[in-house]
Amino acid sequence: MWEYTDRVMDHFENPRNVGVVARIDGEGQVGSLSCGDALRLTIQIDKDKDLIEDAKFQTFGCASAIASSSALTEMIKGKTLDQALSLTNQDIADFLGGLPREKMHCSVMGQEALEAAVANYRGLPPPSLRGDVVCQCFNVTEEEIERVVRANRLTTVDEVTQYTKAGGGCGKCHPKLQGILDRILHKAPGNGSAEPLPAPAPRLSSLKRIKLIEEVIGSQIAPALMRDGGDIELVDVDGNEVTVVLKGSCASCPASKRTLADFVTERLRALVDPQIVVREQRS
Repeated sequence: MWEYTDRVMDHFENPRNVGVVARIDGEGQVGSLSCGDALRLTIQIDKDKDLIEDAKFQTFGCASAIASSSALTEMIKGKTLDQALSLTNQDIADFLGGLPREKMHCSVMGQEALEAAVANYRGLPPPSLRGDVVCQCFNVTEEEIERVVRANRLTTVDEVTQYTKAGGGCGKCHPKLQGILDRILHKAPGNGSAEPLPAPAPRLSSLKRIKLIEEVIGSQIAPALMRDGGDIELVDVDGNEVTVVLKGSCASCPASKRTLADFVTERLRALVDPQIVVREQRS
């Protein structure tokens, strides 16, 4: 029997915001019934203020899954989208007074549902569809695993399973999970030593953030697009939202959305901030 805090039990026995919002502006669905946990999050947005007016959930799962979903909706209502996206799975767990490590994947599921709902509202593909699937049993991608490992400073395959469920089925992906950990920890095969994960990057001031985004676009993203006859121009930076214009061959390319999602967004997330969302301004 898991040891749950009083707050987890309260949100499990008396869940807040169950159901579907009156006007669905964004929707995120993560997990699946076949995997044991599934969450549908719907959000209603004040479009003038970019503010979450209402949030409701429907969850199939254990006490931790229901409590995490309930806590998430309480935490994000009244926040701007950028403020909501700054929340981490650990914030959800802390709000509940902690979760058993074996149930931390429930808080991760809540964070992923929020990101998917905001992406849906902004017309972007959900983050869960990006990257190669590593765990076939639970449909977990390498990108999801890497992000959770870095954010929560995980060091073992067991911890990866506790936080993502990856490796919790047939176990065939365990070597791949270990390989991801070795790469992140800078640990060579057969070498028992490993460098510690770097400390989380300090928060940037608005000015430094904009300058870093300009630098990454100018030195890494634009040159890569130019090699294929394209180009990119930074239009605006508003919190975590970066607005750009694609030019040249990129402007008329049918795969422009994929360029934004798979290249521009991921490069900025890797080098500036993992919460960045890129939007295209049509000329």
